[in-house]
Amino acid sequence: MTPRVAVQTAAWATTLVLLSTTSHAAGGDKPADLQRGAAIYERCVACHAFEYNRTGPRHCGLFGRRAGTVPGFQYSAAMRQSNIVWNEQTLDVFLKSPMTAVPGTSMGYAGIADAGERKALIGYLKHEGESARCRK
Repeated sequence: MTPRVAVQTAAWATTLVLLSTTSHAAGGDKPADLQRGAAIYERCVACHAFEYNRTGPRHCGLFGRRAGTVPGFQYSAAMRQSNIVWNEQTLDVFLKSPMTAVPGTSMGYAGIADAGERKALIGYLKHEGESARCRK
């Protein structure tokens, strides 16, 4: 390999590494952010899953969905009547304090006080919601 080809190869390899680590998902989520969001989501799995309803409703299809509308899930009247459409902003408000955001919700969770944790979790929810497992 000539020195010129070696330099070009190294430049391409560096570019590929940089691209793969700086724009992992739609919206520019970095792998570290997604890993943090996945770790935070572990708190949710006692009641939620992506593909199916548990004690809480499934998370596939969450973004753009009107709250209280997953078929087959028994929501509180408060959630059904909330008129919330889930997006980054509405999730941030809800996850900060579910019982304040929707008084009467049956989601008996105190919430996530740390804004950075909420942001990481929301990014993870969005990323996974766009993944193959949710596009089935």
